[in-house]
Amino acid sequence: MNHITAKENAVTELMRISPLADELAARFAEAGHRLYLVGGSVRDALLGRLSPDLDFTTDARPDRVQAILSGWADAVWDTGIEFGTVGAAKNGATLEITTFRADSYDRVGRRPEVAFGDTIEADLVRRDFTVNAMAIDLSTKKFIDPHNGLEALARKSLDTPATPEESFADDPLRMLRAARFVAQLGFEPAPRVVDAMTRMSGEIDRITAERVQAELSKLLLGALPRRGIELMVDTGLADHVLPEVPGMRLAIDEHHQHKDVYQHSLTVLEQAIDLETRHEPVTGPDLVLRLAALLHDIGKPGTRKFEQGGGVSFHHHEVVGAKMTRKRLRELRYANDVINDVSQLVYLHLRFHGYGKGEWTDSAVRRYVTDAGELLPGLHKLVRADCTTRNKRKAAALQRTYDELEERIARIAEQEDLARVRPDLDGNEIMRLLGLQPGPLVGKAWKYLKELRLDRGPLGYDEAVAELRKWAVEQGIEPPK
Repeated sequence: MNHITAKENAVTELMRISPLADELAARFAEAGHRLYLVGGSVRDALLGRLSPDLDFTTDARPDRVQAILSGWADAVWDTGIEFGTVGAAKNGATLEITTFRADSYDRVGRRPEVAFGDTIEADLVRRDFTVNAMAIDLSTKKFIDPHNGLEALARKSLDTPATPEESFADDPLRMLRAARFVAQLGFEPAPRVVDAMTRMSGEIDRITAERVQAELSKLLLGALPRRGIELMVDTGLADHVLPEVPGMRLAIDEHHQHKDVYQHSLTVLEQAIDLETRHEPVTGPDLVLRLAALLHDIGKPGTRKFEQGGGVSFHHHEVVGAKMTRKRLRELRYANDVINDVSQLVYLHLRFHGYGKGEWTDSAVRRYVTDAGELLPGLHKLVRADCTTRNKRKAAALQRTYDELEERIARIAEQEDLARVRPDLDGNEIMRLLGLQPGPLVGKAWKYLKELRLDRGPLGYDEAVAELRKWAVEQGIEPPK
């Protein structure tokens, strides 16, 4: 990337939003203050992908920023004002204006002692990485790059304005953010950054689970999450954030009779990402699928058993893995629906291997669909991604078999509403036929009829009533005549 051309590109991209930026800069200048586009907004402009979310910095204090925005912005909020940030919305764009910062940290707690600075240069040196330590003076369109961020961007190199030790001690989350930029943008961390991450990885424990989870999710949703995960594992950061992932490296035996489960899981992650856009239904980045792909085999180290004759088994690793997944995601403060969905995919990912060459009954197919529920499309992709054998004939056979299963599901679905398998009699009908009041017995009867429906498919009304009455007698219930 030619530096002069890159600067021109940044200014050209900036001109696309210039009416908004120029209006805002003019208001700050009229009030006697300077305004700069800064950080990720400049980086993204240089990459040709400026978003409607813009970051600015200024010498004006937060109360002055609020006054300048008043009457101009469509909305103003102060949720980040304790850190010097005022948010605003204008013409569909989201703006964050932060006063120059010159914070100090006790390097023990999680929050800085917020202090405001007086120069753009002092503000930029405290930022996380050099590629985020560039600014554009909106009054002059001057490009400000005291730490050679433009050159680093051209080389796709990730380094810090200050020493990595200072930067990471100030905010240990920056170590995880480094892995995230590797995953999102394909950057290569500078050797001194990797060295500092390795020596300081334990400092991440100072950071709240919520902040860690947000960065981890962004990493996993990046274009190259494998590279980000590998950096976390190689530096020891994953030992504190996702210890089950480096723990999978223990699953390989000294005779190499079973493939490296850690490398296998990274390959499954990559193949699942490929299937997001190649297998129906086509989707964008899917956090639940990617988490499940990464974690689907975390139960293997704890269930590994060396069998007589030299074999290795991992019996019930999907059950153990689902419990481990639930525990880890809960500790990372993921939303309950994410926890439940990822855990269920981990639990179900191995079931297909009982399908053999099509030996499943229609009942087993119904159960597969019913247990997966809305996760069925993701389960299809996870199971397909889990085939990492280098034996092309075996891989093709597995894919063909799964094609056949999907075709069977489609055929049965045409005949029955598999998406909503319900008993042939509803709760009200069960109570009427058995003379019951609402209570646990009605639920037991409903569950019995549902199991019958899964086993035998749809029953006619008379057959369902006969089965219900037969069950009731076995339970000691005397149905009314």
